Parts: sequence; C-alpha cells; structure tokens
Amino acid sequence: MKVSTPAEVPAFPFADGIFPAGCPSRTVLDHVTSKWGVLLLVALSEGPQRWSELRRRAQGISEKMLAQTLKTLEADGFVRRDAQPIIPPRVDYSLTARGDELAALLLPLVAWVAEHAEAIVNRQAN
Repeated sequence: MKVSTPAEVPAFPFADGIFPAGCPSRTVLDHVTSKWGVLLLVALSEGPQRWSELRRRAQGISEKMLAQTLKTLEADGFVRRDAQPIIPPRVDYSLTARGDELAALLLPLVAWVAEHAEAIVNRQAN
C-alpha cells in the first residue's frame, strides 16, 4: 500500500487549526465516517448493487440502518438510487461521481484498518 508523502497530502482545510462547531464539514464527516457509511461506500465502490447484496455484505446491519444510511448518502450526493418500474420491483444502488471520488479516498483507510485491526484489538485486550 502506498503511503502519501507530505507533498501529496492536501493542505489542512482550516488554516487556524480550529474546527468550527457550525461547519458543514462536521455533518458530512458524520455521515461519511459513520460505521455503516464507510462500509456501504466501500461496498458500492465495486459497482452497482441491490439492497439484498448490500445487506449481505454489511453483515450485522439492520434493515432500518441500511435504509437510513443509504437515504443519507443519497441526500448528500454520494449514492444514486435507481428504481426500475418492473414487477417485482428492482432497486439498484451505485456511487455518483462524488461518491467514486470519496470511495477512492476511503479505500486506503479501510485497507490500513484491516491490516492493523487485529494488533490494535489484541493490544486493547491486554
């Protein structure tokens, strides 16, 4: 996995180092970095998927949380919902261009977490 060098890291968005309470970035960060938000964005980075496939891939997510998270990510412009008027109904979810861009940034984070999770959890247990 490639690690960014200082020249490749974007400038800190808040020049004074303060994270303002009313900043819209807090809301977006809350949506994107929620437990299920990250997992669904990463799952959708592999291509369009149906509800049942997303539920299967994000093991442990309830139907309520899946619906709520998808609705939030759609409202934020990261996920596209494509309902096809057929019987039985078919709904596919996919990433928008903004969602693709975000997923590309999340994938290295998720890879890092997967690589180090066991050591971190084992350390906490000791």
